[in-house]
Amino acid sequence: MPMGKLKNFLNSKIVRSDVGEETVLTWKETLSYALGRGAQGMSTSTMASGNVNYFLTNLMGLSLPFVSAVRFWTGLWDAFNDPIMGVLVDKTHTKDGKMLPYIKWAPYLCALFTFGVFLNSASFPMILRMIFAVVALVGWDMTYTAFDIPMGALAFSITSSGVERTKLFGVSSIVRAVVGAIPGAVLPIALLIPYFKVHTGYAYTATAVIAFFGIILCTRPTYRNCRERAEHNNDEPTIKECFALLLKNKPLFMLFLSNMAFLLVTVKTAVQMYFAVDLMGDAAYVTILSVALAPAPFIAGVLVPFITEKLGERADFKKMYIACCLLAALLHGLFYVTTSGSLLHLQTGEKPTVPIIILVLLFVVLTSIPLEFKNLLSKEMEAETVDYVEWKTGTRAEGIMLSLMSFTGKLTNSVSSTIGLAVLGFANYATHEDAVAVAQTVTAKNALLSCMTTIPMLGYVLMLLPILFYSINRKQHTQMMADIAARKAAKHE
Repeated sequence: MPMGKLKNFLNSKIVRSDVGEETVLTWKETLSYALGRGAQGMSTSTMASGNVNYFLTNLMGLSLPFVSAVRFWTGLWDAFNDPIMGVLVDKTHTKDGKMLPYIKWAPYLCALFTFGVFLNSASFPMILRMIFAVVALVGWDMTYTAFDIPMGALAFSITSSGVERTKLFGVSSIVRAVVGAIPGAVLPIALLIPYFKVHTGYAYTATAVIAFFGIILCTRPTYRNCRERAEHNNDEPTIKECFALLLKNKPLFMLFLSNMAFLLVTVKTAVQMYFAVDLMGDAAYVTILSVALAPAPFIAGVLVPFITEKLGERADFKKMYIACCLLAALLHGLFYVTTSGSLLHLQTGEKPTVPIIILVLLFVVLTSIPLEFKNLLSKEMEAETVDYVEWKTGTRAEGIMLSLMSFTGKLTNSVSSTIGLAVLGFANYATHEDAVAVAQTVTAKNALLSCMTTIPMLGYVLMLLPILFYSINRKQHTQMMADIAARKAAKHE
């Protein structure tokens, strides 16, 4: 593409049609924001529960109970410091704005601790390995929070258009999937090489090195090219006022409760490596499972904004969210029913038949699509709740509102790891060195399969209960934004 055409494209708006709302985002700003999300994807894909759990237990030699406890308590602390970070964002007032100062500096520290978690410390004495693991995990949790909360809040401030935000989330989802997969691809590709099957720790370290540089490079355009547009009160809200605003946000609490049930769904990410090695019989299946997950963010990133823009005011995020949960629950149930008979009776190191492999991959693909749809829908619903509080109180506080959802995200990540490891421990899963399968009992195999199927199914069913009480629809949101605009116009006059 000639430079002139490229420049024109980057300066053009992402939503050109009349959607009944003011649109401001260009492709340059949208892609710059999306690259920041890609940097987050690099960190989170490297720090995925399955990677961290397997690295610490099977490669660093730390016990299942110890790792389970560390993941729980460090995750719990990380979840509780999210509201602290949210308040800091809301109380920040600089020439760069509220969120951009954190986006400028936090990625450097996040990149450092992402690398630190996977520094191969197998030669250290056991007590030093334990201390190193705790320090690295706590450091990553806190620095990622300092990066994550401002990035999420920036999306709420960058535009007030629901259609535009949905498209921003869609593009960001695609870019995050692509960029985030770069370090994530190193591990499964390395495991195809015989050397890394018995020196697996070095594959994890290489992944972390790539993530280190990628996180830093991809966040620079976000800081330079994105703009905070939402108006805030000149007076910084007190801590008490921030939490008072949070308590008035009833729709957000329904999303919060739904996200708490979502922790059961994310158990499957905590055991994926174990599932590939010890149930399917070969670490190479990690590559296949990772590839099977890849299409979902692209499908959701394209279809969710397209459907939303086409439906206009008839787009009901709540109904689409419910449909996604019902479909995902059904697919996970079918996953267990159709594969358990074969997978649970495989001998150690024996690979499934081709039809079963195809069936497993099919369900991995199918279950990931409603999951990604749900993730995008919930982002816009979170943004709606920020607008709801501004409409209700006249005060806008993205940081503390987003921190509640980030709280559940961090808590579900740590608790899902704890649940997954606890289920394996209860089922007497036999830990082992590197990525070579050892004999497992039928009980342990059933636990692995359940973590991938029936436990997520239960999570989706429970998510439906609170979301039924989410009270904002598209027509109401449009009216809220019109009221807010009228209030601001009157104030300026």
